[in-house]
Amino acid sequence: MDPKIRPSPLALAVLSLLVIGPLHPYGMQRLIKRWGKDQVVNVGQRANLYKTIKRLHEAGLIAVRQTERDQQYPERTVYELTEAGRREAQEWLADMLATPRNEFPQFPAALSFAMLLVPEKALAVLEHRAAGLRETLTTLERDLDSYSGVLPRVTLLDDEYLRAVTAAELGWIDGVLDDLRSGTLTWSEAELAGLAMEELDQATSTLPE
Repeated sequence: MDPKIRPSPLALAVLSLLVIGPLHPYGMQRLIKRWGKDQVVNVGQRANLYKTIKRLHEAGLIAVRQTERDQQYPERTVYELTEAGRREAQEWLADMLATPRNEFPQFPAALSFAMLLVPEKALAVLEHRAAGLRETLTTLERDLDSYSGVLPRVTLLDDEYLRAVTAAELGWIDGVLDDLRSGTLTWSEAELAGLAMEELDQATSTLPE
């Protein structure tokens, strides 16, 4: 097995789908979208799916089962899970569930430099984000209501998690918006520039000569 193979949500999804049975890439993409797992697994670009499948194949985690030919569709390669892939999928899944990781998402990174916007601009963009989160939350709640009682709860845990995280983020942003509107949260470029210079002076003063 290639020691360089690294777990990823998309790679885990491919291995997990092949537990069900042999599939071609188009079928994998369709199932991920049909089951709503594209909310947590990025399959928007089919090229990424094919790259992931190639890596898994080269690592010996999946194998070519057969090639399908049909007059209506292009030639399709059907893949199946190897025993090594089955073991690796179990290990990846257990590790991803058990171990918290800092995945460096965009929003916290942007928040760390939010002071580059004037408070009025920050208010406007966060209001826009809050509106989007409310729409997402409504969709998640609607989907959970429609699937609850139809599908086993274990298949909806990712939706439950997304609903909880979305609701928590929206609640926090609403609090920040209240503080921006009331003026209890504010800043100025001059104030921040002064603080930055003080920090820079302290950092350079401790450098070895």
